[in-house]
Amino acid sequence: MGWKRCYGASNDNMAMTIPSGIHRTARPSIGAVFVLLLSGCGRLDSLLMQPKTTAVQWCEGMPCVELLSTGIILNQPLSSLLVYLLGLMWLWAGLRFWLAGAGQISKHWWCLSLILGGLAAISAGTSYQAFGYELKCVGRDFCLWTNGWEVTYMILQGGSFNAMLVAVAYSCTVNNLRRGLIIYAALNFMAYFTIIILGVLAADTFLLSFELLVLFVTPTMLIVAFINSWRYLKHRQPLDLALLGSWALLAVSNAAYYAYLSLGYTQRLWEHGIWFSENDVLHILVACWVAYVAWVLVAKVADMR
Repeated sequence: MGWKRCYGASNDNMAMTIPSGIHRTARPSIGAVFVLLLSGCGRLDSLLMQPKTTAVQWCEGMPCVELLSTGIILNQPLSSLLVYLLGLMWLWAGLRFWLAGAGQISKHWWCLSLILGGLAAISAGTSYQAFGYELKCVGRDFCLWTNGWEVTYMILQGGSFNAMLVAVAYSCTVNNLRRGLIIYAALNFMAYFTIIILGVLAADTFLLSFELLVLFVTPTMLIVAFINSWRYLKHRQPLDLALLGSWALLAVSNAAYYAYLSLGYTQRLWEHGIWFSENDVLHILVACWVAYVAWVLVAKVADMR
């Protein structure tokens, strides 16, 4: 039942299996993690939107349209299309790094980072935009605050940024500094993943919030910005300048998101029947970042020997 509540699955007999290729000694720990997550997912039902929001009020606050006469309500159609396209862009960029890999470990880690980011965008778009009404409001007196799709987004996005740090470690550092960054990335992700599990089990809104994800991601961005700034000032390498451009674009994207949110433009426009949210601002700018990464960085990234 926990899985059903998290993802809206209709088959109560769903069973989870672990591939036989996984070493036997790893099965108890991996199985324990899944058991904890699945048993805790039902507790997310206790997290309601604040103030409490009915299904009618949900659709008063954002566009809701019926999907092709199926009876399924689609939220924010244009925003949903935008975020799904963004997810596909991430996956496309990841594929470009894979095809250009040529044995470069850094490019393979960029590939992993971008693929995780693409899956994260698709998971987020499914619940925050496209099917939020169906997943959070249908059959309930009051709409839920979060669900398993959004928890999955948090985990994937945290993994994406840490994989990106490993990629930078291979292309911009060597020896002890490289090992230190890789260890930091692993510990950062493990700590965040553990907190997510605790957040699910405790049904704690802060532990499952986007703000906490930002707190874990921000040090990673500061680390890579410092490394590339120091290296560029010392060596004037084109790769460092290109990476600095990518971090600057990410910073602008997030600053624009928070500025648009704080100024309340989403609500002001919706009062006039126009839907263009802070998420749309973020997704358009991040799409520009993904295009930059796919076309500029892919040609410059290489392992540092």
